[in-house]
Amino acid sequence: MPSHKPLVFAIVALFVLANACAVKHTAQRSVHAGPTPYVLRHPPWAVDSAHRVNIPYDNPTTVEGVALGRRLFYETALSRDNDLSCGSCHVQRHAFSDPRRYSIGMDGQQGTRNAMALVNLAWSHFFFWDARALTIELQAFEPVRDHRELFNAWPEIIQRLKERPGYDELFDAAFGTMAYDSLHVVYALAQFERTLISFDSPFDRFHYGCDSTALTPAQQRGKDLFFGRAHCMDCHELPVFQDHTVINIGLDSTITDPGMGGHTGKAWHMGRFKTPTLRNIAASAPYMHDGRFATLREVVDLYADGVHLNTPNFDDHMFAWKLGVVKLDERDRDDLVQFMEALTDTAFLTDPAFGPPTK
Repeated sequence: MPSHKPLVFAIVALFVLANACAVKHTAQRSVHAGPTPYVLRHPPWAVDSAHRVNIPYDNPTTVEGVALGRRLFYETALSRDNDLSCGSCHVQRHAFSDPRRYSIGMDGQQGTRNAMALVNLAWSHFFFWDARALTIELQAFEPVRDHRELFNAWPEIIQRLKERPGYDELFDAAFGTMAYDSLHVVYALAQFERTLISFDSPFDRFHYGCDSTALTPAQQRGKDLFFGRAHCMDCHELPVFQDHTVINIGLDSTITDPGMGGHTGKAWHMGRFKTPTLRNIAASAPYMHDGRFATLREVVDLYADGVHLNTPNFDDHMFAWKLGVVKLDERDRDDLVQFMEALTDTAFLTDPAFGPPTK
């Protein structure tokens, strides 16, 4: 009688092999399941003890989330009339700021403050000129609802997105759900905005890259002034050319915009505004919270001889001005302007990865 052992062994072997393949396939699926972590790209010197990247634990940056956020940043469905997007007022070639003094929203409504540049937001601790939002996610909620901006309702926006091709799949890839809501939208927008990183200006190549040819003689003189007797660095610190303060710089003798005090109601917050970054500052005119200055020279002239020391809540951080030690002649002012022009990262202003996605 012939033995069946070889047949049994063959069947067992096939069973084991099939299960091994199934286990391997399952393992491969689990490895690739979920969104892919996105590593923010910046030079090592861009982070120090006082300036660190802030990523909320509940909204890690992912490749899929960034791709979705980029599309939403340029999505006109967010506005009531299907005409405006975040990118309408935050224009890449202007360092994601608005070249108009005040942005124009729904029905021709005009804002009251200049749209801030969106540069190195992952390093920021609060947002808006008056610092009323503590995260990018919270900041992203407001323009959608503001009657002077996109002026839309979230249920309407979500319905529109569901009717547009591709969004269900994008939200599923980024967040593992097709039942998305406003929170998913602002989370994706925040992820994209955290990738707007700029650390490749002529100054960076000179200062960090040791390229002695990256700055002109005038820009080098301006650099020495900036970090020296002009006291610009008192508020605009390396590496982001920005500190984490909300101060009154003496822009007016009488406070016309309450700034931070407008939402806290505290008297000592009146007239205080967030210190903006100076990176790409030459591309982001006009200047100040109300866009009153059209040129960098006007800004320098203010600090040279136009600061109002008698303004209520004039900040102690402006100690050099209280002492009267900031004195700049015509050449100093020109050199400072030329130095600030050397803070322009042209690659950032033209990087197609930050522009509207191709459909």
